[in-house]
Amino acid sequence: MQVTRRQITSALAALPLLPMIGSCGAQNGDGLTIWAMGNEAASLPALLKSLDLPAGAQNVTVQPLPWTAAHEKLLTGFAGNALPTIGQVGNSWIAEMAAIGAIEPVPASAHALLDDQFAAVVDTNRIAGQTWAVPWYVDTRLQFYRKDMFARAGYEAPPLDWAGWKAALNRVKAAAGDGNYAVLLPVNEFEQLLTIALSAGARLLRDRNARGAFSDPAFKAALAFYKSLFDEKLAPVVSATQISNIWNEFARGFFSIFTSGPWTIGDMKRRLPAALQDKWGTAPNPGPNGVGSAAPGGSSLVVFAGTKSPDAAWDLVARLLAPSAQLKFHQLTGDLPARRAVWREAGLVSDPVVAPFATQLEHATALPKVPEWERIVTEMQIVAERMVRGQYGIDEAAAEIDRRADRLLEKRRWMLDKGLAL
Repeated sequence: MQVTRRQITSALAALPLLPMIGSCGAQNGDGLTIWAMGNEAASLPALLKSLDLPAGAQNVTVQPLPWTAAHEKLLTGFAGNALPTIGQVGNSWIAEMAAIGAIEPVPASAHALLDDQFAAVVDTNRIAGQTWAVPWYVDTRLQFYRKDMFARAGYEAPPLDWAGWKAALNRVKAAAGDGNYAVLLPVNEFEQLLTIALSAGARLLRDRNARGAFSDPAFKAALAFYKSLFDEKLAPVVSATQISNIWNEFARGFFSIFTSGPWTIGDMKRRLPAALQDKWGTAPNPGPNGVGSAAPGGSSLVVFAGTKSPDAAWDLVARLLAPSAQLKFHQLTGDLPARRAVWREAGLVSDPVVAPFATQLEHATALPKVPEWERIVTEMQIVAERMVRGQYGIDEAAAEIDRRADRLLEKRRWMLDKGLAL
């Protein structure tokens, strides 16, 4: 369902969801303006210089934004009729940007940019049958593990089924000695439980993403497996803030597996001692019966609603997604390319550390596309931590997460009833 700007404005006036009034229109002036964040913003000017831009499209301004302020900047830009032409948007923000009418759907002429991409990442940007953004770079989370510790336990790599994986963790813990563990699952981080839940096939939300589905059997199975890792003392009951230096603790064998994304590869090469550089590796997440799932991540490019030059904007997006530009972007940033062809050209599919990320992306699962999602998983982890510490049983924890999710989704149910939600 396409939601009109008037409907969204009326809904926001009735509900204090976002402080926005007025209509949206990108105020670009002459040329094109791109808002980008972090390392990508720093590398984008060099990338643009390498592109063969047509006359009239060479006046491109890059405005860098800090990640910590980017979401608020996008919303205030919408409210103030001051959005740029193109923007880098975190994939978890797409649903919100589409719902408020801040971005244009991807036109049919640009759909070819999605053909050579990971399906779950593309699906993240597809809402109500409409695609709203083009993935620019991708990431996901998988296992970083101590190859030497698994070899001591009799394994070449972590098994990829839950039963085999847990058996291996028990042997790794025994090999590590007293006071050490097998896996780090910080109780204040939701990503690890979310990965287990996706691997179990949990749907997470139901009823058009308007209610929690955390009492479903699949999610309860994930909760039970997650809890067992602490109950069997394979993981320490600690938060991330209690690990003073993750690299030192990994190096000394306090744990032999932790979950992270591709940004950690550089950290491993810089921060681990030379003696350990050939003793770590990456592996896909385990699942109940084989390779598990994970949430797809990364950033996408959007064209903002009301831009004065939509054709030029989409032409520039297409040029930034061209294989040669994607390869250059990877070389500048280290980000994983969105297009599979560039993985092959860059040799990433044969890199033993990077290649497992492609496997994991092929098994990734798109998350629910609701603006409340980040708040929901935060509540999920608060309850899960209390479960691990003995406050809730599995059934109680699942029901409590549902209760909290349903409360956060109350406005969405109201908007669905009024025909205002995607």
